[in-house]
Amino acid sequence: MRIVHLLLTSRFAGSERHALELAAAQAASHDVTLVLRRAGAADRPDAIAHRVHPKVKVEVVGDLAASWRARRLLRRLRPDVAHAHLSGGCRALHGVEGLGCLRVATLHIAYKPRQHAPLDGLIAIAPWQLADIPPDLRARTVQIDNWTLPREPSADARARLRAGHGIDDGTFLVGALGRAEPGKGLDVLVDAFERARLPGTRLAIVGQGSAWEALRKRAGDDVLMPGFAERPQDWLAAFDGFVSAARREPFGLVLLEAMQAGLPIVATASEGARHLSPQLQAPLVPVDDADALARALQRLVGGGQRRVDYPMDAFRIESKLAQIEAFYRAGLDRLRGR
Repeated sequence: MRIVHLLLTSRFAGSERHALELAAAQAASHDVTLVLRRAGAADRPDAIAHRVHPKVKVEVVGDLAASWRARRLLRRLRPDVAHAHLSGGCRALHGVEGLGCLRVATLHIAYKPRQHAPLDGLIAIAPWQLADIPPDLRARTVQIDNWTLPREPSADARARLRAGHGIDDGTFLVGALGRAEPGKGLDVLVDAFERARLPGTRLAIVGQGSAWEALRKRAGDDVLMPGFAERPQDWLAAFDGFVSAARREPFGLVLLEAMQAGLPIVATASEGARHLSPQLQAPLVPVDDADALARALQRLVGGGQRRVDYPMDAFRIESKLAQIEAFYRAGLDRLRGR
């Protein structure tokens, strides 16, 4: 099967990780190409191209009118399946109905009619997304959970990162990981941490984004904010507890990563956290409630537990690959009138 993934973003984060891992796993038995914007192939730590598996072919299109350029490329490549990720990739699939390829997208965030309604099928990553999809398209939609791959931290990651920031082993390091964007609720986390008044505890917010500068000013020097992490698993090894204060989290891939690292977790009741709540082993906290989050932080630190054994078998990529391939084949059969 010839599969083309379209990922026309510029910076690496959770959705980009998902797309790259899927392309790499499919490349073991299919002809897989990944289409990137030039900005995603730049020489930056948070770019995308340098993370692509060697078995995946890469095509780069210019940043100007990237969706139009990707559409022209699809007409040349003529894949069996064109799989879009996020808005630019979806726009590239509009107007190529005559190619005879199956046009699908993963709902990394939410159903948006202008992006998704013209497509042949959708993959929802969480059940809550299904309610917004119109019935005719919902019949061509499948819900498949996200996954996480085991990633070993560097052998010295915990000691090195903590020592580099003056954190001894007796200090409880509370950590958040991901894009510094308003939807992640990191401003609420900073307020909650201050209100919790936790002696012998530090807070680290690891990641970059549009809200980083404002958050840096708000947080003060006591909060660690090292920016983008090339190896997030190293920071997860350095943490003693993980917090997601998100206002919006479609699935919560970062929660899977924290579970994989065995961290006790505090999470607000975002859409994704509600979906994962049976696995999180802790009650969810109301969104945008700094006092409730402060109390949850007190329980996290006061419990003294620094590692948890989570059941992760349901979140491995192998079973998800089989489900996605079955979805592709059913769509292709439908498209070809079988």
